[in-house]
Amino acid sequence: MASAASSSAILSSNPRVFAAKSHAPMAAASVSSLPKPFSQTLTLSSTFNGKSFQPPRSLSSRRAQSSRRSFVVRASAELPLVGNIAPDFEAEAVFDQEFINVKLSDYRGKKYVILFFYPLDFTFVCPTEITAFSDRHAEFEKLNTEILGVSVDSVFSHLAWVQTDRKSGGLGDLNYPLVSDVTKSISKAFNVLIPDQGIALRGLFIIDKEGVIQHSTINNLAIGRSVDETLRTLQALQYVQENPDEVCPAGWKPGEKSMKPDPKLSKEYFAAI
Repeated sequence: MASAASSSAILSSNPRVFAAKSHAPMAAASVSSLPKPFSQTLTLSSTFNGKSFQPPRSLSSRRAQSSRRSFVVRASAELPLVGNIAPDFEAEAVFDQEFINVKLSDYRGKKYVILFFYPLDFTFVCPTEITAFSDRHAEFEKLNTEILGVSVDSVFSHLAWVQTDRKSGGLGDLNYPLVSDVTKSISKAFNVLIPDQGIALRGLFIIDKEGVIQHSTINNLAIGRSVDETLRTLQALQYVQENPDEVCPAGWKPGEKSMKPDPKLSKEYFAAI
C-alpha cells in the first residue's frame, strides 16, 4: 500500500513530462498489440512549489525562458495511439470490494471504454477525479460506456482505499473497477509511464466499440481532468460515428448544429452561427 508520506514526496514535485517509451518486451499475457510510440510537443512549467527540476536525459530543450520551457518529446516511430487499436491487457482489479479480472478486449464489439490512468492511491488530486467519474457513472452507462481506472498500485491498496471514507481522503464504494498495473506494463503500453518515478501521468483514453482509440489527453501530475469534457467528447464521437458525413465543431454538444466537411456545404453552418 502506498503511504501518504511517500505519495506526498512524489506528487508534490510536479515533474516535467517524460516520454513513456517501451524499453523491454512485455509478456504477451499482460499486454499485446502494442502500437508504436509517437512524437509530440509539450510545454511545461520548470518550477513548482519553488523547486526547480532538471529535464530528463531523454528530452531535448528547444527553447529556454526564465519561467517556462518547451520540450520536444520524440519517440522512435511515427504512429500515434489515436486511430489505432488500443493495446490489450488483462489484469486484476477491485470492484464492489471484490477482486475481479479485467480484460480490455472483452469490451470490444460491446461497449465504449473510458480508460484513465492516475499516479497513486492515497494521494490528493486522484480521489477527486475517481469519485467524480463514479458519481456520474450512470451518464456514461446510458451511452453504453464503461469506465476503468488504472494505477500502479496493488489490488490490496485499491481495496483499502475503497474501504476508506471519502471524508478521510478515501473513495468509498465506486461504480466501476480500479485496475492494478503493478508490472507497469499497461502504463508503458499507453505511453503514460514516467520512467524515473515508476508512476503514470494523468492519461485518459476514449476507446470505441471496435477497440480503436479515438481520443486521448495527458495531464501532468498536479492537474485534474474534467468529467464534463470527457462526456462531451464521448457524445461528439458517438455522433460522428452515427453520422459519418458530418463533423462536430468546437464545443459541440448534443442538439447543436453540426457541420458538413465540404467547402460549399460547410457554409450552411458558418452562416447559421
